[in-house]
Amino acid sequence: MKWLLILLFIPAATLAQDCDLLIKNGKIIDGTGNNWYYGNIAVKDGKILKIGRDVNPPAKKIIDAKGLIVAPGFIDVHTHLEGDEIKEPNATNFILDGVTTCITGNCGSSNVDIGKYLRWVDSLKLSINVATLVGHNDIRKAVMGRANRDASAAELQQMETLVDKAMKDGAVGLSTGLIYIPGTYTKTPEIVALAKVAAKYDGVYATHMRDEGDSVTYAIEEALTIGREANIPVEISHFKLSGQHNWGRSKETVALIKKAREEGLEVTIDQYPYTASSTSISTLLPDEVLADGQDSIKARLQRPEIRKQVTTHILARLKKRKLKHLSYAVVAFYGPDTTYNGKSIEQINLLKGKKHKAKLEAETVMDIMMNGGASAVFHGMGEEDVKRIMQYPFNMFASDATIRVLNAGMPHPRGYGTNARVLAKYVREEKVISLEEAIRRMTSLPAQKFQLKDRGLLKEGMAADIIIFDEKEVRDVSTFEKPHAYSAGFHFVIVNGVLTVENEKHLGIRAGKALLHKEL
Repeated sequence: MKWLLILLFIPAATLAQDCDLLIKNGKIIDGTGNNWYYGNIAVKDGKILKIGRDVNPPAKKIIDAKGLIVAPGFIDVHTHLEGDEIKEPNATNFILDGVTTCITGNCGSSNVDIGKYLRWVDSLKLSINVATLVGHNDIRKAVMGRANRDASAAELQQMETLVDKAMKDGAVGLSTGLIYIPGTYTKTPEIVALAKVAAKYDGVYATHMRDEGDSVTYAIEEALTIGREANIPVEISHFKLSGQHNWGRSKETVALIKKAREEGLEVTIDQYPYTASSTSISTLLPDEVLADGQDSIKARLQRPEIRKQVTTHILARLKKRKLKHLSYAVVAFYGPDTTYNGKSIEQINLLKGKKHKAKLEAETVMDIMMNGGASAVFHGMGEEDVKRIMQYPFNMFASDATIRVLNAGMPHPRGYGTNARVLAKYVREEKVISLEEAIRRMTSLPAQKFQLKDRGLLKEGMAADIIIFDEKEVRDVSTFEKPHAYSAGFHFVIVNGVLTVENEKHLGIRAGKALLHKEL
């Protein structure tokens, strides 16, 4: 038998592996916390093909990143997307703040059918990647509504089954919101039981603790106890100190986290870089008034004795904060009357022609609740605590926000500018932490915590979620007075290898996808 040897002469240029995108001349900060270095990055088929000074293959598109930082796309570990994805699939507020992946389902609030939700996310196509926790509050509501009581053995079994299915369907862990109904009514053993289910699938326990003010140390200890008893990693959400009388206690609370880690518990925290929080105005009312749904709340608030109880509760809160009025509570969005948006309860009370008294401001809060409630911004944290918490190395940054619809309401600026604010105010201007450290907290640390195994680092073979920004220009533009403003300085954003932002303009590209825990 004769063998025919055929020699193929192929031009040398075609032997070099080409790529979809080549980023040249950038200062690479790879997400590890190491110092920046100059290099090129080749991207092909949604992945990082090559990184290095000598990387220069033929490319369909070339980005010259000279003078700019090239980093992994940011991972926002605490968001609330549910219901808003379809309103603005471009997720421009996140994308233009450098965020390429959001973890939703926080504070005990999520879709119950996680598999259905993640399939819907993939069919919708967002500009960001989405991973989700399963929320305890919604699991509990699905089984026993907003009832103010312990779960029966049968009800707990039903909840465990729902959590088990959610984890199998791709949830990254279990979340709780223990200042929200019905989480408020839940005792620790119920949470431990459900966390044990999530732990079977190597999930995370992420918690909005039971208290972030006067009883904050008790709340932290409860979170740590759940972690120990369920043998599950713990993430304490939006770590802070609420109320002027609690300012300075971050020395105490951060020490608790350090001690737990020294004892072997995998606990981390996250924060937003602002001195105001944002949540429902219902949190001003006693928990027992909020049971069983809006009709029940309205019925209770029509009773004189309940209104007196609520007034006493709100006045006691003011006294603790050493305040005379509800000036710290500002309405973000109130559907029945949007003229309330951006005004404090104190201002709204005066606009209604009422006397300038805190007792009557409490009445205004109840009137708002009678009409379905409102979202609000609460000013009440200390800047020194924000900085002290920020310096803790196992702390991530998170917006605690949803996808913003431009010019809708008066939301907290964190939904637009969280990462840019860290990079501008706390890195460049005040030097609270270094640039490399800030990026580690925004990338590889959250990827490690939530087991997003192909994200968070600029490394060959990893998913090509990449941002390119100017460290001297990056800044948050959104303010409390004028919140609807996108961050500046993020020149290019690439999601799953697809250019989504070019020259600080969103291209309308939606290359994000659902990230399932079981596939990570």
